[in-house]
Order: sequence, then C-alpha cells, then structure tokens
Amino acid sequence: MYTSERDKLRQHYVDIWHKARHNQPLDALEQQIAQVIEQHPEYHKMLQNQHHIQNEYLPEMGETNPFLHMGMHLGIREQVATDRPKGIAHVHKVLSLKLGSILDAEHKMMDCLAEALWNSQKYQQAPDEAAYQACLNKLIEG
Repeated sequence: MYTSERDKLRQHYVDIWHKARHNQPLDALEQQIAQVIEQHPEYHKMLQNQHHIQNEYLPEMGETNPFLHMGMHLGIREQVATDRPKGIAHVHKVLSLKLGSILDAEHKMMDCLAEALWNSQKYQQAPDEAAYQACLNKLIEG
C-alpha cells in the first residue's frame, strides 16, 4: 500500500513537470508544485525519467529524497501562507531578507521541520509546535 501511494504521489510530480514544460494549463496547486520544481534544476532530468519514481533514497548514504524535499517546500509555503504556527510568516520574511533568497530561507527552515517530523514519528505523537517554533526563531536570532 505504502509503495503504491508513494509512487502515485511521485508520478504526480512527474506529470506536473511534463505539463509545465509543455505549457499545458496547471491548476493552482500544480502551479505551486511546478514553481518548486523550477527552482530545483538538479531534479529536472530525474523528473523526466519515469524509472526514478520507484527509487529509494537513503539519508544514511548521503542521499536526499527529492520528492520529500519538494514536499517540504510546499509544506513550509502553506504554513507561511496561513501563518501557522503563529509567527512562521515573520521568520520566513526575516530569514529570506537575511539570506537574500526565499529558497535559501526555506532550506534552513526545512531543518526545523524535519526535526519536528522526525521527533513526532520517533515518539509517536503530534509534532511539538512549540519546539518547532523555537527552532525557527533561532534561525533569525543574532
């Protein structure tokens, strides 16, 4: 079940990138996904090859899962748009200005999100919003 759903989600990224490259109409969510893909040229070739959908990405081998990475960008952008957790929009704005790039800011923020999600899975509980916010706030302190 997991593999099937994972592969469907990955196929969605491939399909959206195909549509974007061929100037086909995209709905609002597809536009957001296409924008994230566009900002990651290192994934373009991979998204043009269907065989990569089933790849396993092993962090312990120094590999980054491109689908998880892009999904985290989308998650952070949704959090910023809704300012949930409260204050994340401010962190995003300040960090983007500090680093000179929204993408670089999101990459730093991703570390906090990854830690919150990892702890949530490890302890089988909801993500600790206060710890996540504290991690984010540290990014703009100093």
